[in-house]
Amino acid sequence: MNRQSPFANLTPVVKNLLIINLICFIPFIVLSDNNYNDLVVKNLGAFYFNSPYFKPWQPITYMFLHGGWAHILFNMFALFSFGPILEYAIGPKRFLNLYFICGLGAILFQMAVQAIEVHNLIGSFMAPFHFSLNDPTIPDQVKAIYYSPVVGASGAIFGVLVGFGMLYPNMELMLMFVPVPIKAKYLIPVYILFEIYSGFGQAAGDNVAHFAHLGGALLGFIMIKAWGYRGS
Repeated sequence: MNRQSPFANLTPVVKNLLIINLICFIPFIVLSDNNYNDLVVKNLGAFYFNSPYFKPWQPITYMFLHGGWAHILFNMFALFSFGPILEYAIGPKRFLNLYFICGLGAILFQMAVQAIEVHNLIGSFMAPFHFSLNDPTIPDQVKAIYYSPVVGASGAIFGVLVGFGMLYPNMELMLMFVPVPIKAKYLIPVYILFEIYSGFGQAAGDNVAHFAHLGGALLGFIMIKAWGYRGS
């Protein structure tokens, strides 16, 4: 008996996004942490718009980098699981637009929140370029914003998840460690509420860009609504 490959039914956009993300993960595997951060992340990760490391292409390139195995496996598993169904429903062109616009909206939303934080801390949206990590006049939160990049496809993935939930609200999903199927219309809003809680109550040591996730989710909601799709 011939067994069909689990990748046989992948839609073209999802398949190519998976391949590109996996290729972009190769430097993480082959380089040391310091070389990876210096050569890849400092150039292609997304830094705050006034950071000395910011470059205009970063709002696109950041979504193809990942900071570790758990990060890329979670994102690619979500893309593999939900992406093909959504791509079948709205078509390859719109799915690609949704993915990139949600990814771009995610980092812009994150930067907007960071700008508010910077303004609240120093009274301006832009700190002087010349400050160093040892400068006692600059709060540590501002230093973290200026010198900590955002990487990952999570913002785009959240847009895909929201789009999937809006089109297939009654589809039952199984979660790891939860033996009961949960409908998408319940699960995904709970996930969004968790991100809101985590974003506003971010604990020390939590380096997840929760507001980027929320930005991607918001753009996904707006685009599906604007295109006029309805749930089944």
